[in-house]
Amino acid sequence: MSLVDVSLPEAERDAWLETIAGQIVGRRLEVPAILALEMHRPLMFLSSQALVVAVPFLGALVGPRNVLKCSRLLEDRANLDRLLNRIEELATARDGRDAPAQEASDE
Repeated sequence: MSLVDVSLPEAERDAWLETIAGQIVGRRLEVPAILALEMHRPLMFLSSQALVVAVPFLGALVGPRNVLKCSRLLEDRANLDRLLNRIEELATARDGRDAPAQEASDE
């Protein structure tokens, strides 16, 4: 299989999105991340094509297949919505777990 044939199956796509969302929420950066992602929504496809051009440079750091898979992830705007939804779900779940501890400390 050549680098041109790199595909991103749904299971792998979901794993990438889950990892990214988990890292963002784990660092409590959901608000700045959502703002940045929404601001750059019109540039998603252009970014995916820029990654293809940058394969020789970024490929040396993270591997050419990973760069191309990231490019495939950015090609589809629905993936941005999936990522934003997952960030919001994880943040809501985290805040739900934090609420009882905060109420106990207030008393």
